[in-house]
Amino acid sequence: MSTQGALAGRVALVAGATRGAGRAMAVELGAAGATVYATGRTTRDRISEVGRATETIEETAELITAAGGTGIAVPTDHLEPEQVRALVERIDREQGRLDVLVNDVWGGEALIEFGKKTWETNLAGGLRMLRLGVETHLITSYYALPLLIRQPGGLVVEVTDGSEEFNRTYRLNLFYDLAKNAPIRTAFGLAEELKEFDGTAVSVSPGFLRSEQMLDHFGVTEENWRDAVEKEPHFAIAESPHYVGRAVAALAADPDRARWSGKSVFSGELAKVYGFTDLDGSRPDAFGYFRDVVFGGKEGTAADYR
Repeated sequence: MSTQGALAGRVALVAGATRGAGRAMAVELGAAGATVYATGRTTRDRISEVGRATETIEETAELITAAGGTGIAVPTDHLEPEQVRALVERIDREQGRLDVLVNDVWGGEALIEFGKKTWETNLAGGLRMLRLGVETHLITSYYALPLLIRQPGGLVVEVTDGSEEFNRTYRLNLFYDLAKNAPIRTAFGLAEELKEFDGTAVSVSPGFLRSEQMLDHFGVTEENWRDAVEKEPHFAIAESPHYVGRAVAALAADPDRARWSGKSVFSGELAKVYGFTDLDGSRPDAFGYFRDVVFGGKEGTAADYR
């Protein structure tokens, strides 16, 4: 399906749109014609604790507009209820509606201590992960959903790492495991609450994401990302952030999106249904690759799952 122009007249809020999947989801919603409010803590005047000055919400808004939508950057710390309340009041005042809410706030990568027992980890860091990855989503939904349910057919996307099936495997850090499973359960619960308003809530996960931070980690760019496969063979299944961005745009444009409500899905699973591809024309299925080859011992390569 093509989403070009499908979201004209629709209004979206992407909470956590500074970089990575959040930025790409905002841009792809814009490419489908939506007005998109992009929020985050890193602006051209201020840097968040993530410590990356190279991506800002103002730049995200410009990319949304360049893609064909209307991008509006609003600096927001989603751990501050009054800031979120003011954000939603502004959307109501300027647009009078909200059709799509994407809860993508995270920023806890530097706090993860994989492989340590819970009692060996930094408690403050672990609790901060839960605040960043869970509390922000709940605060945002609390204030945004009354606006979203004014019109039937609203969509809530809870962005996380892994689907319910994938996350049956322990994620090697209890705080991270909780932070990334909570959005799955949140989508399940919101799906029940939104039924009477013809609303849909879905948990969506990218596969092996080629975010700006991941590219920097491997010392590559989007143009030569395959050079990193020598260091990390599984990076061969990596997908650009726009792949999950197109997944969210396809969901938002689907009049039958309620079929996904309460479920947790990977971008690659949605690509099989909606027919979109990544920027390079491939259709990576990271979940299938990890399930079958990496964990299942099946013969195969990443190329078989692209």
